[in-house]
Amino acid sequence: MDAKLVTTAFTLDGYRIVRNLGVVRGITVRSRSIVGTIGAGFQTIFGGNISLLQELCEKTRLEAFTIMVRHADEVGANAVIGMRYDANDVMSGVTEVLAYGTAVVVEKI
Repeated sequence: MDAKLVTTAFTLDGYRIVRNLGVVRGITVRSRSIVGTIGAGFQTIFGGNISLLQELCEKTRLEAFTIMVRHADEVGANAVIGMRYDANDVMSGVTEVLAYGTAVVVEKI
């Protein structure tokens, strides 16, 4: 599956949806390391972007996205529409990130 055919929209310009394969998802659960927590604490003292947490969030979203795309590929999809992210705290310092969408088969118009 081509990750370029993942969209938050419910259509793909230049493509027609020929089959809906249902919801696909990628989930990852992450915690902050003690080093990252201390480093981020120091960064908050000076204000601005908290780069240590930003990097963690980016890696976590990418991992959830990659798992979702793999799930879509496993069910025979070549695209995902209506893609979204969701995040929840599982416990203090532990966050679940979910990437989900509708797996579809599309063909070029």
